[in-house]
Amino acid sequence: MPGGQELLEFSDALLGPDKDRMDQARLGVEDALGHQGVVAAAAIAATFTKNDRLANGAGIPSELRMLRNSKEIRHELGLNNFRTAANTIRHYPDEM
Repeated sequence: MPGGQELLEFSDALLGPDKDRMDQARLGVEDALGHQGVVAAAAIAATFTKNDRLANGAGIPSELRMLRNSKEIRHELGLNNFRTAANTIRHYPDEM
């Protein structure tokens, strides 16, 4: 996919604290896909975050398949202790 590597780096940089890495990733996407590619990538990332927050706020539980595949990492990171985890615990108490 054109710009695939640059988009992966952009998404990884978004999740980290390194501003220089983010700046370089943004330039990489721009070099590969142009200014509109940067705008589109940022909009997609922002929309995903918005949708995730809306689902949490509305009390929508996580999908059962995701719960089963993430049990170990959720435990390691303490994600079940987050307040919004109550939405999922209520629907799938045996999966937590």
